[in-house]
Amino acid sequence: MLTEVTELIGLEIYTDKGYLLGTVEDVSIDVDQQVTYGLYVSKTNPLLVEDGVPVLVPFRWVKAVGDIIIMKKFPQFVSLSTGEKKTE
Repeated sequence: MLTEVTELIGLEIYTDKGYLLGTVEDVSIDVDQQVTYGLYVSKTNPLLVEDGVPVLVPFRWVKAVGDIIIMKKFPQFVSLSTGEKKTE
């Protein structure tokens, strides 16, 4: 069981379909509300995110955390040019 938010940094994060999205580089937290807002994912898979740019994944999309992170959902592809997401 995780006891510190910093233990998330460096973990690989996978989509609900089993595709590697990338690696958690940082964690966004709301100190006042004492909640984790999201995970800043770097080295993203260019098959999922246009140009493989870093993304901030809402923590509410996280399904499980252990040796890796598994998400409940993720768009089929994130396009940067239009700011729109393609979904299944």
